[in-house]
Amino acid sequence: MDNKQWYNLSAQECIDRLQTNPEKGLTWKEAGKRIEQVGENILQEKKKVSSWMILLNQFKDFMVLVLLAATLISGLLGEYTDAITIIAIIVINGILGFIQEFRAEKSLNALKELTAPSAHVIRDGNLSQIPAKDVAPGDLVYFEGGDRIPADVRIIASQGLYVEESALTGESVPVLKEERAIHDQKVSLGDQRNMAFMGTLVTGGTGQGIVIGTGMKTEMGKIADLIQTTESMQTPLQRRLEQLGKILVAVALVLTAMVVVAGIMHDHNPYQMFLAGVSLAVAAIPEGLPAIVTIALALGVQRMIRKKAIVRKLPSVETLGCASVVCSDKTGTLTQNKMTVREIWFEGKSIAVSGGGYVPEGEFSCDGRIIEPNRSKGLEKLFELNVLCNNAQLNEEMSERKSRLSAAKKEWKVVGDPTEGALLVVAAKAGKTPATVRGWTRLKEFPFDSERKMMSVLVEHQGRRMVAVKGAPDVLLSRCSQIVWNGKTITLTDELRQQALDNNQKMAEQALRVLAIAYREVPANDSIYDHNQAESNLVFVGLCGMIDPPREEAKEAIKRCREAGIKTVMITGDHQTTAEAIANQLGILPKDGLTINGQDLYNMSDGEFARKVEDIYVYARVSPEHKLRIVRTLQAKGHIVAMTGDGVNDAPAIKAANIGIAMGITGTDVTKEASSIVLADDNFKTIGDAIEEGRTIYDNVRKFIRYLLASNVGEILVMLLAMLMGMPLPLVPIQILWVNLVTDGLPAMALGVDQPEGDTMRRPPRPSKESIFARGLGWKIISRGALIGLCTLAAFWLTLQADPDNLRKAQTMAFSTLVMAQLIHVFDCRSEHSVFRRNPFQNMYLVVAVIVSTILLVGVIYLEPLQPIFKTVPLNSAEWITLLSLAAVPTIVFGTARLMIDAWGKQAKKI
Repeated sequence: MDNKQWYNLSAQECIDRLQTNPEKGLTWKEAGKRIEQVGENILQEKKKVSSWMILLNQFKDFMVLVLLAATLISGLLGEYTDAITIIAIIVINGILGFIQEFRAEKSLNALKELTAPSAHVIRDGNLSQIPAKDVAPGDLVYFEGGDRIPADVRIIASQGLYVEESALTGESVPVLKEERAIHDQKVSLGDQRNMAFMGTLVTGGTGQGIVIGTGMKTEMGKIADLIQTTESMQTPLQRRLEQLGKILVAVALVLTAMVVVAGIMHDHNPYQMFLAGVSLAVAAIPEGLPAIVTIALALGVQRMIRKKAIVRKLPSVETLGCASVVCSDKTGTLTQNKMTVREIWFEGKSIAVSGGGYVPEGEFSCDGRIIEPNRSKGLEKLFELNVLCNNAQLNEEMSERKSRLSAAKKEWKVVGDPTEGALLVVAAKAGKTPATVRGWTRLKEFPFDSERKMMSVLVEHQGRRMVAVKGAPDVLLSRCSQIVWNGKTITLTDELRQQALDNNQKMAEQALRVLAIAYREVPANDSIYDHNQAESNLVFVGLCGMIDPPREEAKEAIKRCREAGIKTVMITGDHQTTAEAIANQLGILPKDGLTINGQDLYNMSDGEFARKVEDIYVYARVSPEHKLRIVRTLQAKGHIVAMTGDGVNDAPAIKAANIGIAMGITGTDVTKEASSIVLADDNFKTIGDAIEEGRTIYDNVRKFIRYLLASNVGEILVMLLAMLMGMPLPLVPIQILWVNLVTDGLPAMALGVDQPEGDTMRRPPRPSKESIFARGLGWKIISRGALIGLCTLAAFWLTLQADPDNLRKAQTMAFSTLVMAQLIHVFDCRSEHSVFRRNPFQNMYLVVAVIVSTILLVGVIYLEPLQPIFKTVPLNSAEWITLLSLAAVPTIVFGTARLMIDAWGKQAKKI
């Protein structure tokens, strides 16, 4: 039978189907047979790829093969330094890839740690503790507070049983379990109140269940299978670099062959032309590109750490920069994950409560006026009852996480049920704490259960006895006969009762979780034997409405993402009303946006869902399979999807997303291992910062690709045109290699750490299939490169015309013009607009890199020991003025042209 149908059966039907004894359980012999049939109660691993194969696979990448070819060529030319550098780059990249892939395999191990180490089962009529792996279908399992559920079980008995399921279902508070059958046919995991699932934690009460699924047949097992079968997506940066490598090799080989053939046809020495051709091939393939990309990503990672985002996979920083949809968990990411009382209804008035989280600081206001709660005896009574009818604790503790990052800091925490914690905090804001409500002794407690929907305690103080009660408003009001009104206790009329119920409905529509508070005085000689006796003839005091409040900074971060063209989608295990209310407060849900729940999603065909997915902004009460389906459907629509989460149920979707983001504080190890980025502060704002960082990194990658390739186009064009025109070689092979080493090194790396332009978060995300040469980059490379080549050739031709017998001087002029044109052009590469739009001294790393490269150029021209090696001669001041003027032409021409185009564009808009 499918696990999802067990909740439809009664406890007896489950016992009959599983053929077990409700009192004695299975026999040891029968349990052994069942384990042989279905296997041990463990999460099984599929056959893994060996570590050696993972390592070898890192060197099958196309760009790696290109780099190996460049290494061979450099070695043949005697450029051993270049060869060693390239090999080091290949090895480092391979090791990084191996570590990332190897760490991803740890997800299942982390999942296993959530399973129970042991279980209490009834075998042959005796309660025994056994290893959890030996639990069999049909076993009767007993559990109490602090236990982990060892397998999927159908609850057959419970006493105030609360189970923490947030890691599996996304439910933000512990769930009260019961044994009654659920008759709805399709119910989400979070609503299966008569089921308990492997790995979830019992937080209170006791219970007994019958095992209906073990090992991979459990809900946890399904997630383990999803993690193992879900493939990680290739990042956009990886796709673009692979595409770029193929283009570069094809272009380099074709142009190099043309140069060699043209030179030989014009009677140049074939061997000399071969060396020149090989040198051009090395120059045309920017072997430093992967290193510069890695450096840019690594520096981005360091900046992200300072912004509280820990990057586990380098390319993920860039991938997040092109995200078009962020699927975010609600609890803890968009909200504070701290239930907080926001509104109190008392004596016909709505009282707003300020302050968030568990810090006992805030104000009470009514109709915009601040009120003092201690001036109203009725309000004081309400807060006193909040403290007395409560099992939670509010403590101020040292935050270890924060104390490591900064100075020691204390933090308020709730131990126990978050709902009860919220009642403690609001009472503390009014000055009522367990310390101030002293002297009361608890004599008896009647725990909350699903049928009564109430909790009550009998307390005594100096001979005076009282019952304090809290519970569902509609049920509790039916047991009240009086109400606190205008400072007095009066009869609860039907009109006043309806007024309280109306306000309960009003608060519920705002997604507030509402509890009613009541009490009754008990004569000292009366004995209270059961809850019916205690919870009758009550005095109604008021209503407390609470919610897990949104993070204040999340709203601004979502707005920022929207301005950047990024859609934010909320995916939560909470109820639809709560999810919609939070989404509206945060600005996630537009007027025409859709909200659906897990049941709606389950009933949708793939085609129908694909048609509607663009309009859906909120998903409520969803399961792990739903989250994975959402991610894959968005990806099929062409989106780059970022998925956040903290629970085990989020892990498959996080792994399948283009970029998986785990919560560092509340996140499980399973989720962290499946993710690419971990948020140290569990804050949605950090995602916005990461998106900006990712966009900046990709912009910088485009900048140094633009610089490197435009420079290489200039070098090839100089040689090609000279050979086609029958001219002498304008550059000798050693000069070509020197230009490639010096100008392609430091300046390109400095571009990798350039500051972002002002419009980084005001433009839409780039399409996922966009070429790296899109948005005019290809034209910029060809046009700038062509003009650099023409100006270099002009310097060579003019010098040769002035002194035909001095070829070396003409080559020195061409060599110097080419270098300086590239060093000036590097400043043009900093902007998608005009070079004159950015301050050149903003990036001091680049300024220093250009100065160092210029000094190296001067060295090979004027240092006598280097002149014969690089075939150079000294240049006079007039020649320097000529070459600098020619070198500046490309940058000045295109910078001025772009300024004029922008000015015309602005003028046209005004018209």
